[in-house]
Amino acid sequence: MHMLYNSDNFAVVQFVVAVEAAEAPAGQPQLARGGYEIVDKQARKELFLEGALAEQFKLGVEALIESSPGTDEIDDFLSHYSSLAQQPVVLH
Repeated sequence: MHMLYNSDNFAVVQFVVAVEAAEAPAGQPQLARGGYEIVDKQARKELFLEGALAEQFKLGVEALIESSPGTDEIDDFLSHYSSLAQQPVVLH
């Protein structure tokens, strides 16, 4: 678990779970599982992105970082994912 971003409005945590070598087929590369948890602090909701959506999120963040954004630009980017957040934050 890695805290990637934390502001007054959002927190983003990356989760990486390596697949055990015994689970990977012989001759196949080891896969990694995981994703990103985005917490909307104002709405008190969170979501977990994995798979293709997590990859799309990662590419969007990488493109955003190239422009040396400030907190407002990052929060604006993350707000696009807020509508997907359904899980209420009870204790965080």
